[in-house]
Amino acid sequence: MLIGRVRTDDGIRWVRPDGVRMQGTEDPFVALAAGRAPADTEQEVHGEVLPPCEPVVVVGIAQNGPGHAAPVQAWLKSPRTVIASGRPVRLRRDAGQAVAEGEIAVVIGRDTTGLTAENAHEYVLGVTAVNDLSSPDRGEFDPRNFESKSGEGYTPLGPWIDTDADIDDIPLTVAVDGVVVASTGAVELPVTVRECLAYVASWSPLGPGDVVMTGAPHSQAPIRPGETVTITVGAVELRTPFG
Repeated sequence: MLIGRVRTDDGIRWVRPDGVRMQGTEDPFVALAAGRAPADTEQEVHGEVLPPCEPVVVVGIAQNGPGHAAPVQAWLKSPRTVIASGRPVRLRRDAGQAVAEGEIAVVIGRDTTGLTAENAHEYVLGVTAVNDLSSPDRGEFDPRNFESKSGEGYTPLGPWIDTDADIDDIPLTVAVDGVVVASTGAVELPVTVRECLAYVASWSPLGPGDVVMTGAPHSQAPIRPGETVTITVGAVELRTPFG
C-alpha cells in the first residue's frame, strides 16, 4: 500500500494514491499499532503533496557502499532539510561539487525498544525514496558530515511510503534528466537494512515517523544546476529539479 500526506484547507490529511485521485485514509501509525492496514476514510482528498512523514530524527548510514570494509557509522541530518518530491532545490555554490545520493529510506512505525535484526520488519511502517544530497568536497574539513550534508532542501523525501515493500530486497534506481545512471538495491548493501536498523536502535531510540537512510550502494551521481534527478525505490518515484 502506498500512503502519504497532503495539505488541505482543513489541515494535513493522510491519503493513498488511487489512479489520478487521492483517497483519504486513517493515520497509518495508529493502524500499525492496532495491527491492521490503514482504513479508508473520505472518498477523495485534494491538496498539496507533502513529505510522507515528519521525522523528529533523520539518521544517515555511512560506510555502507562499494569498497567499504569497515563497520557502518550512523550520523544525524537535520529534519529541517526534508522537502517534498517535485520541490526545486538550489544547490550550494560554496561547497564544491554537489552529488545526489539515491537511498532506501526506512520510515519507523513505532518505538524501537526491543528491535533486533531478526524482528526489524515489525518496527517498520514502510520504505520510501530519499535523495541524501551531499557536498563531498567538504569531507576533508568536515568528518562528521555537518557541512557536507547540509543545505536548504537537501533531503528530498517521498512522495509515498510503501507499506508492503520488502526491506530485504527492494530495487533502487537513480536517473539524471531521464537517463538511468545507477541501478542497484537493498541486496547490494554490504550491511543489510535490518542490520542498519538494529545498529541504530542499539544506540538511540527512534519513534513513529523517524527516518533511517540506509546508504548509497553504487547510487551516487554528480549533479549541476538545471538538471533533474529521479530516484525510484520500488514503487516510489522521487523527482527533484535543481537550480
